[in-house]
Amino acid sequence: MTKAGVLGEERSVVHDLPGTTRDAIDTLLETPEGPIRFIDTAGMRRRSRTEEGTEFYAMVRALQALDRADVVLLVIDATDGVTHQDQRLAERIGASGSPVVVILNKWELLGSDDRRQRVEDVEDRLAFLGESPVVKVSAHTGMGVHKILPALARAVEAYHHRIPTGELNRAMRSIQADHPAPGSRIRYAVQGAIDPPTFTLFATRRLPAPYLRYVERKLREHFGIGPTPVKFRVRIGS
Repeated sequence: MTKAGVLGEERSVVHDLPGTTRDAIDTLLETPEGPIRFIDTAGMRRRSRTEEGTEFYAMVRALQALDRADVVLLVIDATDGVTHQDQRLAERIGASGSPVVVILNKWELLGSDDRRQRVEDVEDRLAFLGESPVVKVSAHTGMGVHKILPALARAVEAYHHRIPTGELNRAMRSIQADHPAPGSRIRYAVQGAIDPPTFTLFATRRLPAPYLRYVERKLREHFGIGPTPVKFRVRIGS
């Protein structure tokens, strides 16, 4: 079996047997928005199934490819759902700071009840990926594949999102007026970086993690930040 998918051509060999793909394979795709380089990596398998030697180095190459990626497509077998290994890989992706699009493959093999369960699994077990878009596809039939590039474009656009300092601080005052930080106050905020959007908050005392999640949610709603990771740095001062 071979896969064409987004590329529109047979590029790499695939099979139901785990471990068929071992090398990270680069393919350049020309799009109206410019060239996109896809890196097809080996899958991450359960430790009990991992062989020494070839399989170990395949995993190393896959993680190296992740480190040099600008945006990540996390492909999950919808017939299995989100496995523990998927969660571990998603945690590595989250730590990298790259935007991610979750792909649920083999969607055509699921009944309506299983489809609802898979969506709930993603929302629950991959909640730490935040606003990442989820695209349901069939690599076998081509169903839903046309939605991948638009989802990538939205994720990349959000990754570059920048908010003017004045607008950011007006929003921050409104956010705190609705729900003050417990035992602290954010005096000033600035977006110090993009890729991903990174905000420095100058606060009078430490800000609890639940309050930072509240601030992130409100900023996303107010500015329509979109499907990208958001980072905060908190500086304490009087």
